[in-house]
Amino acid sequence: MNIPQLFAEFRNLHVGVIGDVMLDTYMWGHVERISPEAPVPVVSVTGKEYRIGGAGNVALNLASLGAKASILSVTGKDEDGRQLRSMFEEKGIDTQFICPSSDRITTNKTRVISRNQQMMRLDAEVTHDLNSEEENQLLASVVRFLDEVAPAIVIFEDYNKGVLTERVIREVLELCRQRNIPTAVDPKRRHFFQYRGVDIFKPNLKEVKEGLNLIDEGVSPELMDRIHAQLQERLGHRISFITLSEHGAYYHNGVEHRLIPSHRRNIADVSGAGDTVIAVAALVYAVTRNVDLMAEMANIAGGLVCEEVGTVAINSERLFQECMLLLDKQASV
Repeated sequence: MNIPQLFAEFRNLHVGVIGDVMLDTYMWGHVERISPEAPVPVVSVTGKEYRIGGAGNVALNLASLGAKASILSVTGKDEDGRQLRSMFEEKGIDTQFICPSSDRITTNKTRVISRNQQMMRLDAEVTHDLNSEEENQLLASVVRFLDEVAPAIVIFEDYNKGVLTERVIREVLELCRQRNIPTAVDPKRRHFFQYRGVDIFKPNLKEVKEGLNLIDEGVSPELMDRIHAQLQERLGHRISFITLSEHGAYYHNGVEHRLIPSHRRNIADVSGAGDTVIAVAALVYAVTRNVDLMAEMANIAGGLVCEEVGTVAINSERLFQECMLLLDKQASV
């Protein structure tokens, strides 16, 4: 299978994304004066835009690459939740497994931007864990999804907003294991070591060092190998896939391991890059089980979205062209 065939195969995949979804609101404007009420700039708003954020951005990346994506999450019974659901449906993302709750609000992050620079962010959210009734509803939704859809892979996208509780993580991983469905996770510090037995564990280097309480400086193959060994001891997972910012990415699958350098980019904004990386990695792994190709393509995709301002999904055609340029056109997968 070559790169064109691989991209064609994405369209045959159905992927589940479970985690914290959110609405990203962007307010664009310009600054001409300082407020007389306080020493803060006055932003004259010229535009407002809504985007899909959080775990929803992973689903958006999957859809952009042609895959079918289903969201499994809990949102508020509010206008932001309705707005988010409508945006999902416009993008062809399945929303039937979302569980609305009257006890939560839908996370909304409002960014105020002038001259392509973020000046302020306002967060409307609750971050406490789901209650037992919400957990039951979400888990029932997961069982229905797994049995009705039989997805190619399930992605956990954790933003520490309370949807991925210890119970939800543990039981969904077990449900997937019972059905031989591979799993991937983009973890956060709070539940960093709860994803025991996951197939692909994809933190960034900062998260790994915080989770393992490491103070090592820099990046080296030796350090990364030690990190994988420590993670493996705690998690018993199949693959470590660690993004290293400007240093690229690293993977270890128990046999093969490699530090993949980054490609030169004009970085504008790193928002949402991790969402793109886990989406591309999951798709490539689901089709090929080739960890080296998975890491190479996800590394390229993460760099591409960093050239855009704000949270954006990967452009499938641009990723295809970059993969054809930077990887062997007849790469054996």
